[in-house]
Parts: sequence; structure tokens; C-alpha cells
Amino acid sequence: MQFTAGNLNKFLFFKLPAAFWCGVRAKSIDAHQCTTTVKFRWVNQNPFNSMYFAVQAMAAELSTGALVMFQIRKSGRKISMLVANNKGNFTKKATGRITFVCRDGHLIEEAIKRTIATGEGQTFWMKSIGTDEKGDQVSEMDFEWSVRIK
Repeated sequence: MQFTAGNLNKFLFFKLPAAFWCGVRAKSIDAHQCTTTVKFRWVNQNPFNSMYFAVQAMAAELSTGALVMFQIRKSGRKISMLVANNKGNFTKKATGRITFVCRDGHLIEEAIKRTIATGEGQTFWMKSIGTDEKGDQVSEMDFEWSVRIK
């Protein structure tokens, strides 16, 4: 399977259906950055007429996790991945289409090289920034990923 945004969206449908039905979609991915989006709709609302925080977290996590999956596939090795920790900061109501971008692809390559060389698990933090259609930041999410050679 080629690693494309379209194939990531098929993966979402079959393996993460909650994210798919809430409207989370991958828009682009390469070795260094991944972009995801989610649009505010009835199905992902909170009682305050904005997007539920967990829906934002799903889109943000996908932007980081897809980069981890991309680099694992590139390595050609069997490597497990797991979110070890996360934190989020919400600065504005999320309405309309929210775009999450993670530009931390370079961090994964090093962690994968270290886990292959040492056989020990490696952890690293990745950041995803969510912005609305006006370009205003609505949230910032950090995920601590753990990778380990199988």
C-alpha cells in the first residue's frame, strides 16, 4: 500500500471508525509533515456550540500518528507504536473547518534508528497545531509517542 492521504482515510474508516464518522480526514502527508482536517457538524458538537475537544484530539493525533506510521513503513522493520501521554491547550472556540498540521516528522526517524540500534523503546513528543478557516489558532496538542522494535 502506498502511503497517501486517501489510503489513510480508508484506514480510518476500517480501523478508527469513530474518527471517520466525526469527519476527521487526512489531507496530505510526506516524511516531514501531515495535515488533517475536521469540520464542525452536529455529530461532533459540544453543548457550547463548538467542536467537542475529543474530536479535535482525534484529528490532531492522526496528524502525528500518521507520520509515525509513515516512518515505520519506510524503515521496513516491525515496530510497535503507542501514545504514552498527551496534553492539549484550547485557545478559541472551534467552528467551521479546523486544520491540524504536524511538522515533526524529523523526530521519528531518529527515534526509529535508536530503537533499531539498541532494541530499547524510545519516546518523543510531537506537536499539532489546529487553526480555523481564518487562520486563527484554536488548539495546540502534544502527543508523546513510544516506539519499540518487535
